[in-house]
Amino acid sequence: MALWKRSRGTRSVRPARAGYVAGTPSARGHDLGEPTAEHVVVMPDGPVVSPSVAAAPPASMPAAAGSRNGPDSTDPGTPAARDRPGPDPKAAAPSPVRMAPAGSEAPPPSVGGHEPPAGPARDRLTSRPAPRHAAQAPQAVPGTQAAPSGDDRDELDGEDLSDGADMPLTAPDAVPLPRPVRLLPRVIAVANQKGGVGKTTTTVNLGASLALFGYRVLIVDLDPQGNATTGLGVDARGFQHSMYDVLLNDTPMVDCIEPVGLENLFVAPATLDLAGVEQELFSALSRELRLQRALATVIDDYDFIFVDCPPSLGLITINAFAAAREILVPVQCEFYALEGLTQLQRIVELVQKNLNEQLEITTVVLTMYDARTRLSEDVANEVRRHFPTQTQGTVIPRTVRLSEAPSFGQPITTFDPASKGARAYKALAREVSDGAQKRAG
Repeated sequence: MALWKRSRGTRSVRPARAGYVAGTPSARGHDLGEPTAEHVVVMPDGPVVSPSVAAAPPASMPAAAGSRNGPDSTDPGTPAARDRPGPDPKAAAPSPVRMAPAGSEAPPPSVGGHEPPAGPARDRLTSRPAPRHAAQAPQAVPGTQAAPSGDDRDELDGEDLSDGADMPLTAPDAVPLPRPVRLLPRVIAVANQKGGVGKTTTTVNLGASLALFGYRVLIVDLDPQGNATTGLGVDARGFQHSMYDVLLNDTPMVDCIEPVGLENLFVAPATLDLAGVEQELFSALSRELRLQRALATVIDDYDFIFVDCPPSLGLITINAFAAAREILVPVQCEFYALEGLTQLQRIVELVQKNLNEQLEITTVVLTMYDARTRLSEDVANEVRRHFPTQTQGTVIPRTVRLSEAPSFGQPITTFDPASKGARAYKALAREVSDGAQKRAG
C-alpha cells in the first residue's frame, strides 16, 4: 500500500517512501523527521499503523530501495554498494508491524527485531493518541491538590458552609498563652479601619453571648450606618435620643440607652446624623473626650461596654479610644486585613501619649476563618506571630447563618443557637470574660 502526495504546480507526483512520515520533509528525501499524530506512517508490505506504535529508532527502519540517505543504499554507482557484500539469504527479514485486535491484552509485536518495552513505555506505545479536537481533562499541577468535581465543586463555588460540627472552632496551630486577669467593668472599643472585617458582627454577637452568661452588657453604636442598632432589632424611628445627641448636645447617656429583646443586653443607638458630627465638633473644646465623660456616668451599671467604631480613624474613633481601656481588633483571614494593623498601632500610640495612657490592644479575633483554605491558616499564623498574647484561640468561621441573622434583627445566639457561629461566639465570650465574677445586677 502506498500513500500518494500531491505536488505543487507542475512538479511530478511521487509516492512517500516507506518508513517516513507522509507530508514531512523526510518523505521528500531529507533528514528523518519526527513522527507526529497528524500524519500516517507508510510501512513496507504491511498495514498502516498508529504513529505511536511505529515510532521506533531510525536504525530499525528499513530504507527504501534506491534511497540516497539510507544506510543500505543499493545504487550501483556508489562505492559503498560495490564494496559491500551481498545480503545473507539466511538472515531473517524484519517482521512487518501488525495491529493488535481491539480489546486484546496481548503485548505488541517487536519492531525491527527489538523487544517492546514494558511498564509505562509499553502503555505509551500501545495506546492510540486522542484526536486533537477531543476534550482533554484538566491535569493537576504537581505539588497541588486536584480540583474538586461534582457536589464538592458546587459546595466550594457557592460558599455554602452548612452549620455542622465538622469545622473546628479553634485554629489548628493555636497555642493558649497566659493573659493578665482584667477586672470589671471593662470598656472595649471594637475597631479596625478596614471595612467588612466583622466589627459589628463581633460586637453584637459577643455582647449577646456575654449577656447570655449573665453579664450586663451595653453596646454603644458609633457607626453612622447604625448596623449594630438594626442588628439588635431596634427601630431607628422608635427612640428619641441617639449617640448624636450625646456627643453634640451633651444629652445624658442614660436617656439614650434602649433595651433589646434579650435579657442583660442594652444598646445606645446611632442614626445617620452621626455622619456629620465630626464637622460640627470641629471647633468644640475637648472634643476628643466627650464620649469619655458620657460613659463615666453609667459605667458602674454594666460589666462590659462595647463601642462599635466606624471603619475609619477619625474623630469618632478617637473619642472611642479616649473612653475605652481596651481595643478589640477583628481581623479577617485575608492578607488585606493585615495591612491596616500597623497604622492602627500608630494611632493607639498617639492616643496613649496624649489622651489615654491605659489604652492598649488586648484582644485580636480572627473572623471569617475558612479551614478549607491555606490562606486562612497562613493569615492566622502571621497574626499570632505579631500578637502572640492578644490573639484569641477561638476563631469565627465563615457561615451563612451569621450573615442571615442581622436581617431578622437578632444576634446569632437567638437566631440559631445551635449553629457554628453561635457556638464560636459563645466560646469567644468565655475566653474574653475569663470567668470574671459578675458585679452588676
